Amino acid sequence: MMSLGAPGAVAVASNMCHKYPKAMIGTYKRWKYGQVDLKLAATMASTAIIGVQIGVMIQKHILNKWGNDGSNLYVSAIFVIVLVLVGGYVAFDAYKLAKGGSDAPEKQTSPLAQAMQKINLPPMMNFKVAKVRISAWITIPVGLFTGMLAATIAVGGFIGVPGMIYVIGASAMVASATELGIAFVMGLWGSIQWGLSGLIDIRLSVLLLATSLIGVQLGALGTTYVKDYVIKVTMAATMLIVAVSRGALLPGYLSKFGLVAPIAPSTAAILESVSFWALVAALGTAGLISSAAMIKGMIADRKQA
Repeated sequence: MMSLGAPGAVAVASNMCHKYPKAMIGTYKRWKYGQVDLKLAATMASTAIIGVQIGVMIQKHILNKWGNDGSNLYVSAIFVIVLVLVGGYVAFDAYKLAKGGSDAPEKQTSPLAQAMQKINLPPMMNFKVAKVRISAWITIPVGLFTGMLAATIAVGGFIGVPGMIYVIGASAMVASATELGIAFVMGLWGSIQWGLSGLIDIRLSVLLLATSLIGVQLGALGTTYVKDYVIKVTMAATMLIVAVSRGALLPGYLSKFGLVAPIAPSTAAILESVSFWALVAALGTAGLISSAAMIKGMIADRKQA
């Protein structure tokens, strides 16, 4: 949305508004496939709401003090930092899992998650679908940062899904499905907060929702046929390429505040072109990887049947 010209705050607000009905449909579809841990979703959502409130306050403060340029710089900078760090780690983990071959277990609990599960700090919680027993105090910071990121760049799943995989110990399939339940609660609460501030573009939200509902149906079907490492590869590829898209625009945002030397119009045009086509590449790469894996999985499933 920002690449198409929407201010950062409006893009975040409109995205959260379209997300909660989409997440509601996605949660229901994947719950029917037995992939959603409703207890884990409710536990994390309770603290994610607090994170959303904090994120909205920060975003409003930046918008009031520095305007749309400040909001654009803030959103883009956080995007690049989070996507490079998390995307790089997910890519490395996906590489290790894929390298293990077909004999590698689908759910390999990370060393950090194993350490967290050994902490016996009441109240302890059992999450049946995720097959995890862990202290509630471990889920609190994961939910909090998920909410803060959702209100900052409108994509809390970039923290929530890796957090559930690498900190809590859920599989990639359960984590990606459960995050939809969390996104429903965060999106509903965030939409109320952003709506009261008049920053939601309803037409933009409706257009996003109309087409994304189709994508949710395909995604719910696809995850029943793909392996864990494919989900991680898709996540990592999307994160890292989008980081390039947002990073290309950072020099322009920084120059507006005098933090770097002024950029020539021709250079700015090149950077904007790089940003746009990197975004197109991210969408294309994610679609190609997930679609190919889904088709391959469906063919293999039919042969086995």
